[in-house]
Amino acid sequence: MGSKKRKRGVRATTHPRNKYSDNPPDFSLLASKYSTFAPYVFYSGDGRPRIDWTDFNATRELTRVLLHHDHGLNWWIPDGQLCPTVPNRSNYIHWIEDLLSSDIIPKVQADRNTAKGFDIGTGTNCIYPLLGASLLGWKFVGSDFTDVALEWAEKNVRSNPHISELIEIRRVNMENPASSSEELNDEPGKYGQCTDADFDNGKAVVIGPSPPAHLQMHSGIGKGYGGPPILVGVVKDGEKFDFCMCNPPFFETIEEAGLNPKTSCGGTVQEMVCPGGESAFITRIIEDSVQLRQSFRWYTSMVGRKTNLKVLISKLWEVGATIVKTTEFVQGQTCRWGLAWSFLPASKKIVPSHVAEKNNLSFMLEGLQRHQNAFDVLQSVESYFRNMGASSKLDSASFKVDVTLSAEQCNSILKIQTQNGTDQDILISANCPSDKLNDMRLCVSVFQQIPGTLLVKGLLLQKEIPVPGVFSVIFQQLQEVLKSKFIVGIR
Repeated sequence: MGSKKRKRGVRATTHPRNKYSDNPPDFSLLASKYSTFAPYVFYSGDGRPRIDWTDFNATRELTRVLLHHDHGLNWWIPDGQLCPTVPNRSNYIHWIEDLLSSDIIPKVQADRNTAKGFDIGTGTNCIYPLLGASLLGWKFVGSDFTDVALEWAEKNVRSNPHISELIEIRRVNMENPASSSEELNDEPGKYGQCTDADFDNGKAVVIGPSPPAHLQMHSGIGKGYGGPPILVGVVKDGEKFDFCMCNPPFFETIEEAGLNPKTSCGGTVQEMVCPGGESAFITRIIEDSVQLRQSFRWYTSMVGRKTNLKVLISKLWEVGATIVKTTEFVQGQTCRWGLAWSFLPASKKIVPSHVAEKNNLSFMLEGLQRHQNAFDVLQSVESYFRNMGASSKLDSASFKVDVTLSAEQCNSILKIQTQNGTDQDILISANCPSDKLNDMRLCVSVFQQIPGTLLVKGLLLQKEIPVPGVFSVIFQQLQEVLKSKFIVGIR
């Protein structure tokens, strides 16, 4: 029974094409095949094989045997270097595969069948080029600036001759450290059409030439970055890439990086720490992308904090990205987000993604007054749906609201107010007539996080989404309503 519960959890958070989506790593099997891994496996009281996640040697050996057993890759890193988790890194690769296979951003070079990626800060582990080349046959340039990273990335590439010709390891020139770009915000929105972004569901819809008012530019983000060049100065003149990807330094100090006592993934200061943290680093990627623009079909990065994600999306509105998409990567207790954007003209089409297939969304309500609680929010959720004529039932024992919306109600929700006040059908609505919409059943739950902060989760109760995008639009509108009612300063 416990095993089934664990498998359901994995399926809910893992990309469906990930090797581990339906088959999580079997520690017992791996221990029987790899004598070097066996000493790290023990059995808990319920009989399940486990490893000590706080032991760097155990996590490193697990990564080594997974790459060898499941991907046919030879791999190693020195002590103390950042040790990647294979299932989580595979999710990022498959998400980029989704972006490339969609036609939301058309291919620039239709005659080139092999995708080419750029891994920012590939590290000693070189995990993304190794996975991308072995799983999908992609070509890669992996960049870094430390001698140890370059040496071991090269070793890991050479240890796999069947894919070594697909991967180039490139040294970053440290003679010209990156400097802040001051001119990017002179003319907000001058670069063209903006698109709305659903922070949780990875959906994007065209809404007009300028970002919505609630996404204001945070001008202070990213100031003070003076580290190694990231893209500008590393990408060569005339080079074209389908995408870049990055596992950025998430922390501002090494002390902050060591705050999680439950895991040990290693990591050096150069790999994990940046003045200004991930927000400064990713902001520099955004600034570089403005200069390089159409040298990349997609720019992407992993993000460690959801609060940073929304600020970074605000920055992307400001510099004129034509499309912005997000996704969520979850492994165990660790949650990361993926952020992708482009400056190429966007096709007017909504792209299904594996995140949509998960059928769950969430957002935080932060800054509630002392007299407001989860039940108040639940009552507002129930009233919101009832006012639009939907069937809505509050379950106070489970702190959830069950909702059923008719096809007509779904279609009416797929209208938004543009900034000039006129109704305009969202792209989804234009592609999906009301007679093709099915009734939608969903559940909204509210959880207490810390005093003054609630987590609101939405779950679509059907196995398949009736129409791509409907659920995300409904949930985004609910988010705006609740924040307007409960958060001071948002009216």
